[in-house]
Amino acid sequence: MRGLVVPFLIVAAAAAPSSLQAQCRLCDKPETSLSSGAASGDDIQIDIETNINFDRLILARGGDGLAVIRPDGSRTATGSLSEVGARAMVATVVVRGQPNRAVRVDLPTRIELFSLGGGRIAFDQVETDLPSAPKLDSAGRLTFRFGGRLRVTGDAEGDYRGDLPVTVEYL
Repeated sequence: MRGLVVPFLIVAAAAAPSSLQAQCRLCDKPETSLSSGAASGDDIQIDIETNINFDRLILARGGDGLAVIRPDGSRTATGSLSEVGARAMVATVVVRGQPNRAVRVDLPTRIELFSLGGGRIAFDQVETDLPSAPKLDSAGRLTFRFGGRLRVTGDAEGDYRGDLPVTVEYL
């Protein structure tokens, strides 16, 4: 049996009103004062508490296989994969902003993960525990978890990594 290690990072992006702008870190004279939009509290903060990690997948044979981690933490392996490692975990994201504001959370439907050896596998069917109309609570906080399906084809032995962007904006 061969091993396949699949941790990957989540990249967070908050979309806010156009008056909020980030400072250019490459400029000659950086600006140190707050912009008028940031002072009004219109910003959204996204914290990634845990990255999604399939831990170690066991390839029993060559061919196609699927590993699934659901937002509740349950996991399955089918096809050429005999099991998902015990330390596999779902991603946990915390969004902070204006209390009681409705937000839109965008996650990609599919990303590709790459190994140093040039291998490629796909992560798709992203599933969250978000309500149908996500909203920050009275403290201005929303926490959600997500998982998805990892599709392995052929001899995919190796360490795989990739970035999964999470975008949140006020409605």
